[in-house]
Amino acid sequence: MTPTIKLGGIALAAILLSGCLSSSGGDDNSNAPAPVVGGDQQVFKATLRRTAFGIPHIEADDFASMGYAYGYAQAEDNLCLLAEDTLTIRGLRARFLGAGGTYRIPSNGATTTNLNADFFWRATVTDEAIQPLKTGSDPEVGEASRGFVAGFNRYLRELRNGEHPGRHEACRGEPWLMPMAEDDMYRRYLRLAVLASSSVFVDGVATARPPAMDVPELSADEILDALAAAGVEDNGDLPFPFADELPIGSNMYGLSAGASRSGESMLFGNPHFPWEKTERLYLAHLKVGDQAEIMGAALYGLPAVLIGFNEHFAWSHTVSTAYRFSFYELTLNPADPTQYLYEGEFVDMDATDITVQAMDDNGEVSDVTRTLYRSRYGPLLIFEAAGVPILNWSNAKAYTLRDANAENDRLLNQFFRWNQADSFEEFVELHGSVLGVPWVNTVATGPGKPAYYGDLTVVPNVPDTKAQTCATALSPVFDLLAPGLPLMDGGRADCQWDTDADAPAKGIFGPSNLPALQRDDWVHNCNDSHWVSNPAEPLTGFSAIIGDEETPRTLRTRKCMEQVIQRLDGSDGRPGSTGFDVANLQDMVLDSSLQSEQLAREDVLSAYCPIGVLPGSDGQPVDISGACSVLQRWDGTHNLDSVGGHIWREFWRNVDPLPVESLDKWLTPFDPADPVNTPAMLNVASPLIQAAFADGVKAIQDSPMAMTSAMGKLQVSGIHDSVIPLFGGEGFEGAFTIASSRPNDLSDGRYDVNYGNSYIQTVTWDEAGQPVAEGFVTYSQSTDPASPWFSDMTEAYSGKQWIRFPYQQDEIEADPELVRYRLVELERD
Repeated sequence: MTPTIKLGGIALAAILLSGCLSSSGGDDNSNAPAPVVGGDQQVFKATLRRTAFGIPHIEADDFASMGYAYGYAQAEDNLCLLAEDTLTIRGLRARFLGAGGTYRIPSNGATTTNLNADFFWRATVTDEAIQPLKTGSDPEVGEASRGFVAGFNRYLRELRNGEHPGRHEACRGEPWLMPMAEDDMYRRYLRLAVLASSSVFVDGVATARPPAMDVPELSADEILDALAAAGVEDNGDLPFPFADELPIGSNMYGLSAGASRSGESMLFGNPHFPWEKTERLYLAHLKVGDQAEIMGAALYGLPAVLIGFNEHFAWSHTVSTAYRFSFYELTLNPADPTQYLYEGEFVDMDATDITVQAMDDNGEVSDVTRTLYRSRYGPLLIFEAAGVPILNWSNAKAYTLRDANAENDRLLNQFFRWNQADSFEEFVELHGSVLGVPWVNTVATGPGKPAYYGDLTVVPNVPDTKAQTCATALSPVFDLLAPGLPLMDGGRADCQWDTDADAPAKGIFGPSNLPALQRDDWVHNCNDSHWVSNPAEPLTGFSAIIGDEETPRTLRTRKCMEQVIQRLDGSDGRPGSTGFDVANLQDMVLDSSLQSEQLAREDVLSAYCPIGVLPGSDGQPVDISGACSVLQRWDGTHNLDSVGGHIWREFWRNVDPLPVESLDKWLTPFDPADPVNTPAMLNVASPLIQAAFADGVKAIQDSPMAMTSAMGKLQVSGIHDSVIPLFGGEGFEGAFTIASSRPNDLSDGRYDVNYGNSYIQTVTWDEAGQPVAEGFVTYSQSTDPASPWFSDMTEAYSGKQWIRFPYQQDEIEADPELVRYRLVELERD
């Protein structure tokens, strides 16, 4: 077969991409037999072209062929990462990567061993669990999934046959590089559905077992006392779900005529996702006959567009505050801790023996068997935070989880139907009627259309009254640490989830009880709740499980709102008339300014710099004079040439954990009538704030970082071999432009960015109604260092060189870097 070829610098007609898989022998398709249609083997035909930066443009007459080309392209760019994910969801990590190796999900904070991960995924993405997705999904989903598998396996087969030399060296010779099967797609879909729910508890589900001896149940007061003794002063010190939010986030704006200079609508979308693992986003342009044309990004391994645009609409997502699950407390049989009380009778838990192959440090492989348990609600689990057993399996009580997204068979239908929608109005209607979005808010607009916001997502139907009447003795812990997350009595039938009349499935809220808003000016979401999607029209009266209302917004959300308000009244200092155009929108979203600096720098420097020395939290004096000299000249941003921002960052890292309502933090308290501007006035007289500044300066003094280093020398990509400087800041300091290093470690003198701005798009429409889109995949399209598309988009992003996303055929054909593929048994022309 002829490999990928680049045909000079002049665009030529697209070359046919076609393939025919055989179902006969061979290791590379033993797990993925070719589909049979009418007694004949399926034939996939599509055109595949790549424009600059490796952007695939795929055209096909059917969804199976589209999926085939898409699977091939993703395999070419990200084979090892996709193969590792397949290994993971099959529960084979311990067998091939070692039982004691680490497994982590950066997007939800879960970290455990490979062995525990295998038990979790074997128990979670079972054949029975994925069957509703397989049977409930639209035919297009099945066709595209089947084609994706075939395209992936074709590339893998070529690699094994010696083609693509030098590519994918990280996994090319590994025994775990295996063909994909169709069920692997549905396992991946379910894995993504439960990203904000069940898979947070990988360790707790995998290790939950009945007590082998007398294990007492801790009271609510004992748990709270133990957390305080462990140094937990705020739920920000705890993992999700007791932390304020998931580790992932996003920013987005919908701008309609009332916010636009030209009167044409605009959309900005920018997920903040990990730069590693499979929650990266991949950009592609897909066209299927006259059924669908869409361009945008999807999480790896999904043959659709999850955030994108076409001539009718554009949309984006941010992680929602709503909980996707609830806990149930089970009262156990004193004589048998695997039986629980339900409606006055003890019933058996469902027990399943799971055997996993595990490789030890000597390379020996043995079987490990555990018995895992389920209740009528879902898996049994344990959960610790800061070493304190909050949910424990004692002789008296056990805890179980019901996950609404584990029951969501509409997930793929939502996006495939959106990809085929013919109008903005249809897009909005599908949001509520399908109700398959798992865990993200949505903002959308279209040419000449209003700005739309909706948190129409899969949420357990637990009204506040039910959460209260079904509360247990431990519920006060949840009320303090995770307001809105229900812990309910699992022994009562009346504590089962309700079902709204307009809900498409049992146990969830329908669209009439979920927040949505349309306006003729603007809407936004930056990961706080639905409450002030536009502060002029608050959304109130929704159940606490969906999100909080009339509570302080994060600094990032306040900046999200403030910079729109200032752009519309002209107080932001940008040139020209008020309102947005693409140029000032793009400038604003990458300008790397900070809300905390705007709120507090003048007061901090005025109060502390004349003193010259401040006591740190350990009581020792810290010379702050050098830091003050730098901060007085700092431009207040984290742009590449900005000097001093790292000092401010380390200061604010110490301020952030202080409770918002504490007088040690803000002197002007939060006012629900003014969520954009309050709280305010940092209490610079507080010893805690003084120590925070001194400790921040000391952290820089003790590190290899120079006080006078520019951000571009300090902050670089943490995933590329070459040094690529990056602008941007952390959400906790009120940055809108996000560049994050997790965990924070100054010992190498750098911020190694591995999280933050990921896929970015600005979209508007020209006079002919065609989309005009620009943006980035900030970490680039490929995870293979040998790929030409491994770091090119990252370098463009570093220079704020916005990349045009070619949508029209003439744009694609005019691209001087156009690459065409010949994937047929033919000689090269």
